[in-house]
Amino acid sequence: MPTIKRVIAIEILDSRGRPTIMATCALADGTVAHASVPSGASTGGAEALELRDNDPVRFGGLGCLKAVSNVNTTINEALSGKTFTTQSALDNTLLELDGSSNKSTLGANAILGVSLAFCRAQAAANTLPLFQHIAAIAETTPQLPRPMINLFSGGKHGGQQTAIQDVQIVTPTASTIQRTLEMMSDIFRAAAKRAANQYGMRLLTADEGGLAPPFNSSTDMFTEAVAAIQDAGYIAGTDAALTVDVAASHFFEQDQYHIDGDTLNNSDMSQRIRQWCNAFPIVSVEDGLSDEDWNGWHHLYQQIGNETMVLGDDLLCTNPERIRRAIAEQCANSLLLKVNQIGTITEAIEAYKIARAANWQVVVSARSGETEDDWLADLATGLGGDYIKVGSITQSERLAKYNRLLFLENHFNLSL
Repeated sequence: MPTIKRVIAIEILDSRGRPTIMATCALADGTVAHASVPSGASTGGAEALELRDNDPVRFGGLGCLKAVSNVNTTINEALSGKTFTTQSALDNTLLELDGSSNKSTLGANAILGVSLAFCRAQAAANTLPLFQHIAAIAETTPQLPRPMINLFSGGKHGGQQTAIQDVQIVTPTASTIQRTLEMMSDIFRAAAKRAANQYGMRLLTADEGGLAPPFNSSTDMFTEAVAAIQDAGYIAGTDAALTVDVAASHFFEQDQYHIDGDTLNNSDMSQRIRQWCNAFPIVSVEDGLSDEDWNGWHHLYQQIGNETMVLGDDLLCTNPERIRRAIAEQCANSLLLKVNQIGTITEAIEAYKIARAANWQVVVSARSGETEDDWLADLATGLGGDYIKVGSITQSERLAKYNRLLFLENHFNLSL
């Protein structure tokens, strides 16, 4: 039985050069495991609170020393010497220790770091790869997720040159992770070449490694994505399709959506998205409406839900209560699962199971502020997620996850 000797944390930097935390869990049997916590730029209003120092002298107020201190003092004192037979027992203790509705007392970053580090330590103590340990916890069948790979970025992930946040590529005909990455490399290079020819630009990338040309409109963004697929020698809609993160909350003001020079109500916005889906090979639309526009989400689901993934991120925030509401009100048919939105492995598994019980698809997602830690690949594989959304095929914090998927594919004979 895993008895905790101590938990500690330090402040590290994420892929945007901003502070986050790395937690370490040491067990009494000598097992030691670490886990790093990501951070989002495009965050939902219902996310668990990421505790920051708000000290303007350090990192513009973004320091995480308070969260680090909470791990090293309050959490360590509560856990040291205690035995936890299950992940849920550990996580429930953390939730009780925090006592708030949004993890504002200790910080979701502090809580998640410890939850992840304990999960990894328990896997190591049982001599299991992390994905198998997660599958055992969640009572799921491991399966490699199909990558959604970032091609173009705008919004908060890019330079606001377009309102919508990301256009990703999925490769339905690829039967392996290796083939997926080969195809995406071809498409990415084709897109970069087209951008250089049209805009005279060098390779400018956004937070998640996607290209960020100064498109004039969302339609131009989609058109160029299709052209890059074709230039790479693939058939758009067959070999490679598009998924879109609209991130509509970020251009929603006074009950109106301000996009591509137009001002739209939620009905018009749903119709605009439907027009995109009719014109381009779009198989998934994430956050097409604002995170509290529940009526708009229902209308969008009615418009495209039979043939397209209506994917909730800011709407759902990996929060079981919000997922249940979306199911009841028919607002979505897919969950974007981000563990740091909710704060513990146990709660994320609960969110996953609620979505699966409703026959939803699940996309396990990284954040725009990532670290080189690769636990996300094991989480997505252990849960048997339909997709994994990591970012582009550049930048080490993204490649760490893809390379871990390649390892799992080759060493454990896992398949898509």
